Amino acid sequence: MEKNKRVTNCKVVIIGGSAGSLQALLQILPFVEKPVSFAIVIVVHRKHSDEQTLESLIALKSKVIVKDVEDKVKLESGYIYIAPSNYHLLFERNETLSLDTSEKINYSRPSIDVSFESAAEIYGDQLVGILLSGSNSDGTVGLKAIQTAGGITVVQNPLSAEMSFMPNNAILHTHPDYILSTDEILEFLKDINKEE
Repeated sequence: MEKNKRVTNCKVVIIGGSAGSLQALLQILPFVEKPVSFAIVIVVHRKHSDEQTLESLIALKSKVIVKDVEDKVKLESGYIYIAPSNYHLLFERNETLSLDTSEKINYSRPSIDVSFESAAEIYGDQLVGILLSGSNSDGTVGLKAIQTAGGITVVQNPLSAEMSFMPNNAILHTHPDYILSTDEILEFLKDINKEE
């Protein structure tokens, strides 16, 4: 694990999580200051009935503006994008997001793996993937794809996670670049693309 791997060319930070990840997000996102030099994309397992609750809550708490995600919306630095319920979120070569209704992966749509793999294919070494609390194995395959593409991987320290299975599984199978508490993830985000 290279602790001194400085992130200087990041275009997208993609954050995945399941059970317990909302608590982690609310410990991180309200303290991210504007301007942000990269796009933040959030993929969280959620009930189909949860139409805009997550978006509204994060928009209320965060200084960074939350943009509505619709099919073919342009991905821009300085904004937060949240995968809508009941769709897989995919990244396109023209820097837009697309929505997909193919079958659930790991019993989930949106699937963290699907979005992480799609982002890795487009952004390669300009991508940071962060996996938070959760109670299934979604995200591990996606983190591997980010690593293979040259991106940076971060996993929430299982000791600070409400549900430790997801981060533990990822640590066991991917050997992430960083294993961080929520406070450390916040500091990590603040340091991205900063000059020495």
